[in-house]
Amino acid sequence: MHPKLTPTAALLLTVPPLLWAGNAVVGRLVSDLVSPMTLNFLRWVLAFALLLPLAGNVLRPTSDLWPSWRRFLLLGLLSVGGYNALLYLALNTSTPINVTLVGSSTPVWMLLIGRVFFGVGISRRQLLGAALSIAGVMLVLCRGQLELLLQVRLVPGDLYVLMASAAWAYYSWMLAHPTTEPAGIRSDWSAFLLAQMAFGLAWAGLFAGGEWALTDARIHWGWPLAAALAFISVGPGLMAYRAWGAGVARAGPAAAGFFSNLTPLFTAVLSSAFLGEIPRLYHVLAFALIVGGIMVSSRR
Repeated sequence: MHPKLTPTAALLLTVPPLLWAGNAVVGRLVSDLVSPMTLNFLRWVLAFALLLPLAGNVLRPTSDLWPSWRRFLLLGLLSVGGYNALLYLALNTSTPINVTLVGSSTPVWMLLIGRVFFGVGISRRQLLGAALSIAGVMLVLCRGQLELLLQVRLVPGDLYVLMASAAWAYYSWMLAHPTTEPAGIRSDWSAFLLAQMAFGLAWAGLFAGGEWALTDARIHWGWPLAAALAFISVGPGLMAYRAWGAGVARAGPAAAGFFSNLTPLFTAVLSSAFLGEIPRLYHVLAFALIVGGIMVSSRR
């Protein structure tokens, strides 16, 4: 099927940024309660347990998964193990505005990785779309005041977000190029996601173990942490990954990458809602720029 941005694909690709915005807010709220690598590991343990009854057969020794274990090992590293851990780590080491700013590089990474590793050309429309989309993100960051944007200072922790964006871009391109994945697993979203989780949990557990061995790791159990884990496991975990995979399959990774820039806009809206502030005119303008970038880049 030739990738095309249909209304269904657009809806599927809009759901993950909304959930990721909630993920960033919740991750920031519980940063004092649990270390980032441990939070990532616990999140995926819970998601794994929830998905296991639906697709546990994919882990049987006779499953078609094991001949393709190297591919799923890489998928698990780029998504479950690496991408999410780096984001939670960034929320502990960098400011939210910096995390959002560097994260807006995802569409650029999508285009570059598609060109370098998958031989997909970059059109002028895509470049224009990337410029419009990033301009919308900048407008949100500076709250409509250019002087605030000029005050932004990048710190070493922002490297984590840059690495996470590159990992997610490569992961998305792998989803669009199922070279060695068994058809039976690929066609069943729960089996496909559980196969990634199985290997991703190994990576996440390795990183969490290193965190406890090498740093002053922490975890403070209570209902706030339990509620946070429930949300980030079901929402940004299962639901977002399901929607993103289906959206990429329909629209292609290059077009999908532009939707990731809706995340900072949704984050600003959620923050405004929690703080009781009325959305500003620059939110509307930023939304128009980001959506304009999506439309321009996906036109034939």
